[in-house]
Amino acid sequence: MTEGDNQSVNTLAQATAQLEDQLQGWGEVILAGDQVLRWEKPWFPGALVGATTLLFALIYYLDPSVLTGLSCAVMLLCLSDYLVPTLAPRVFGSNKWSSEQQQRFHEICGNLVKTQRRVIGWWKRLFALKEEKPKMYFASVISGLVTVAWIGQQVHNLFLTYLIVSFLLLLPGLNQHGVISKYAGMAKREINKLLKQKEKKNE
Repeated sequence: MTEGDNQSVNTLAQATAQLEDQLQGWGEVILAGDQVLRWEKPWFPGALVGATTLLFALIYYLDPSVLTGLSCAVMLLCLSDYLVPTLAPRVFGSNKWSSEQQQRFHEICGNLVKTQRRVIGWWKRLFALKEEKPKMYFASVISGLVTVAWIGQQVHNLFLTYLIVSFLLLLPGLNQHGVISKYAGMAKREINKLLKQKEKKNE
């Protein structure tokens, strides 16, 4: 392992430890949420979709203004930040964790840090592309934004948000149960077949 790799591992470990300290009061809730998101019970996907549907149906029925919706969301976050660390130990039981729970909490925090680093890495690559290949950057960004704007025009805002939130909540479970890798593999095989057929036609 090179010195750069060692520094990267040490930085990752430090960032994970800091995040663990920050989220310690939310530990029980995070572990319970992790079990739901990874579909540890067969009815969890239905419960996720049902809860999301109920929430968005309520938003649709109440039809709050942007300012009201934002204020309510921030208020709920503030209440959660204040109440969860106090109430979670009473709701979930003892403050003493098993070694398995602590290990899983450590893994979750490590995954969150890695995800944050990936997002920052993609953002840096985008700006590197802007410096190295400005025409490609311009074409990619404009075409991407035009596509997103067209989709937003075709689909109702709230329904589109509902679909995105539902997909993001189901994504960890789909990944855990191998659904994404299965369909990604199928798509890759079909693309390879098409490329081979194209090569044969060119020959």
